[in-house]
Amino acid sequence: MTKIREIISGNVRIGGNRPLVLIAGPCVIEDEAATMRHAERLMTICNGLSIPLIFKASYDKANRTSINAFRGPGLREGLAILRKVKETLGLPVISDIHSIEQIAPAAEVLDILQIPAFLCRQTDLLIAAAKSGRIINVKKGQFLAPWDMKNVAGKIAASGNENIILTERGASFGYNNLVVDMRSFPVMRSTGYPVVFDATHSVQLPGGQGDSSGGQREFVEYLSRAAVATGIDGIFMEVHEDPDKALCDGPNSIPLSELPGLLKTLKAVDAIIKQRPAA
Repeated sequence: MTKIREIISGNVRIGGNRPLVLIAGPCVIEDEAATMRHAERLMTICNGLSIPLIFKASYDKANRTSINAFRGPGLREGLAILRKVKETLGLPVISDIHSIEQIAPAAEVLDILQIPAFLCRQTDLLIAAAKSGRIINVKKGQFLAPWDMKNVAGKIAASGNENIILTERGASFGYNNLVVDMRSFPVMRSTGYPVVFDATHSVQLPGGQGDSSGGQREFVEYLSRAAVATGIDGIFMEVHEDPDKALCDGPNSIPLSELPGLLKTLKAVDAIIKQRPAA
């Protein structure tokens, strides 16, 4: 069995046969008040279940389907809001970077720099992110095989940074659809780096509503249980207090009200697989 590297972000440890970590938050920063509200609610839920939490929200969704779609407040304002989450609540924070120019300011605030799936093979971006010294979470491209991620991780490691997390988010299956191959988790973990399952983007229907993406949030629970049963290190979920009114990825986001029950189940599965008490 491959030994998985343990990575430390603030008070959160992921990998190394540690308990399941949650990376969660709304898809996009809608405004400061909503972001703080979501972060506080998530922290309360996770503290109650003793689940380590990394807060996620995007300051810019640069890959929206339509030119008219809401992208977020932008780099400067978005990072200021994430800094407030970090300093007020003590949570590690993660957000997407889309260009080399964003890395320096993002690395001043973010604990983890996230490489979007569509950019996972952009060598210059990976190298520059690696040299920031921050933890790098790379989403597997919908067009890549799981074994291809060893080359992606190799680019980052060769640049002097082995604080790497790999995230599965489904593979393209025809048009406007994704599937998740459960074999991808042990394959990606064979690299020796922690692996996360992006449960909500994996049920997305890219461009499925014409000028926006659809989603099938009703399948998140089933895929999450199966993924956690493979022994993964973390679960990624986009959540919202009212997904039907969310400004981004509402159809595949989990209602905050449903999250505690789902996490309790996933924690129990994780404890069985990693052979530790669930309490």
